[in-house]
Order: sequence, then C-alpha cells, then structure tokens
Amino acid sequence: MNRLLALRKILLLLPLLAVPIVQVDAQSPQSTTDELFRTIASLDGALFDSYNRCDLEKFGAFFIDNVEFYHDQGGMTLGRQNLTESVKKNICGKVRREIVPGTLEVYPMHGYGAVEIGVHRFYHPKAEQSEPTGEAKFVHLWQNKDGAWKITRVISYDHHALPK
Repeated sequence: MNRLLALRKILLLLPLLAVPIVQVDAQSPQSTTDELFRTIASLDGALFDSYNRCDLEKFGAFFIDNVEFYHDQGGMTLGRQNLTESVKKNICGKVRREIVPGTLEVYPMHGYGAVEIGVHRFYHPKAEQSEPTGEAKFVHLWQNKDGAWKITRVISYDHHALPK
C-alpha cells in the first residue's frame, strides 16, 4: 500500500518536473546556425545599413505602414512616415548604430514571424570613431506575411552613456 502511494506521488510529480525543462528549451534563443536567426540577423544588418547611410526610402521599407515605435527617451512614434521623418531629423549625420556582438537573440513567433532582441551601441561622427558614446537594448517584432518580413513594433530602451 505504501509503495503504491509512493508510486502515485512520483507519477503525479513527474510531469511537474518536466515542465521547467520544456519551458527552458522553448525559450532558448535560436542558435547562430539556425535559418531564422540568419534571416533576422541579415535583415537587421540591412536595416541598420540603411539607417547608418540615411537611405530613408530603404529604411522605411522595413516597416509596416502603421508601425509602433516606443523609445524610452523620445516617447512613442506611430507610423512609418513619422518614424522615417524622426530618423531624418534626429539620426542622419548625427549617429551610427552597431549591434553589440553576441547579444542578438531571435525567437520564433508561431503563425506571425519572429522577435529580435539585442543590445546596440551608438557612435557620433564628431566623437572618436572607435569609441561608442551610448548603448541601449531593443526589441523588434518581425511579421512574415506572404514571404515578406516587416517590422510591426519596436521597443528601444535602457539608453545610457558609456563610461569614458
């Protein structure tokens, strides 16, 4: 009887022990060899190449018309046109962005696309070229619609100056 009770308890607890393992695996970032990771990393590179070169037409093409952009210091920007104008006014010729190596994470969003998370650094043209002046974290929500990847939401936060 005691053995039967002990076996029942073990069988009841076994699924609970498996849940954290499944959760950890489901939340692990895509490996750098994964196709989704490579796709999003490539898109990120192209996006910020256009950002850094102030190619606003190409830059704007990465976003849906009604994109939502949330910035911890600049507030909310709604719409591709407003976002592009903001980049033109505040970024062009004033700042260059680079992703911090090893910080990029990509997770699939089933039935939608992917979420990209990372840390990026900012360089100002007037500062010494090799020295970043600021750093921030970001989240991009990418939608894959009919084979075309577009950003629908951006959260850019934890902007801070780097120690000199």
